[in-house]
Amino acid sequence: MTEGDSPTIARRRVRLALREAREQAGLTQNQVAEEMEWSHSKVIRIERGDVSISANDLKPLLNYLGIKDKAIVTELLADARLARTRQRKAWYQAPEFRDTLTDDLRKLIEYENEAAEIRSYSIYYIPGPLQTRGYATALMARYEDELSEDQRRWRVEARTKRRETLLGRAGDVQILLMVDESVLRRAVGGPVVFADQLRDLKQHAEDGSVRVRMVPFSLDASVTNNASFDLLVLGGGEVLYRETGLTDEMVEDQEMAAKHRARYDRVWQEAADEADTIQFIERRIKELERADTDRPSR
Repeated sequence: MTEGDSPTIARRRVRLALREAREQAGLTQNQVAEEMEWSHSKVIRIERGDVSISANDLKPLLNYLGIKDKAIVTELLADARLARTRQRKAWYQAPEFRDTLTDDLRKLIEYENEAAEIRSYSIYYIPGPLQTRGYATALMARYEDELSEDQRRWRVEARTKRRETLLGRAGDVQILLMVDESVLRRAVGGPVVFADQLRDLKQHAEDGSVRVRMVPFSLDASVTNNASFDLLVLGGGEVLYRETGLTDEMVEDQEMAAKHRARYDRVWQEAADEADTIQFIERRIKELERADTDRPSR
């Protein structure tokens, strides 16, 4: 256990160690549940990180999984104790958010609070934590056939809280945003709402809170085949979050995350740099302002 680690990082370290040990032993979750006299759902929740395992439960489980090295056992027990020391319930665990956010999205939010680095790639819209309320509201309105009004409202509220938390950590977390040119051209919410969004993004790019690069239409970049995704660097490695429309998934496979990271880094070097991207945003803002001025009054 590293000094300064959080309960989130400690819990992740324990559950990944348990899952890896189970898979190496060739055991199924059902077999573990039967041996430990637990429900199958308990094993699933522990390995997903939905719940923390107690030290009393962990000791016999480690023995069953063949983890007997005293140093490793001591570290995992220390992590298990730390993982159960949450001081307060996080906002995204409240009923209204549990009912409207996916499990993987809530895990992403938890990891955002702990990440040292966040890399986002988007081909459709400004990533959630950097969306203004007006932009997020307009974007959610597009899902009126799939989501209820309450679901859309709470998702907007979640994006607002993510934004406040993430930008409030400026200086503690490095945020890299790479967007397709279409993201900066698609006027979600109309000229006024989108211009406000771009002004906000430009401000954060200029004050150093966020590094932004645009993938221009002229660049044939293979990363676009992977749709939108986020890569987060945590104390226990790097995780991948992928989102397509209303479906999403958290991928904690290090090999998969490494492949996306390599592809991201390559295209980041080929994309328009921060200065050129900010200039493009400035031009778009002026275009949107003219479009709003030219609209006939009612």
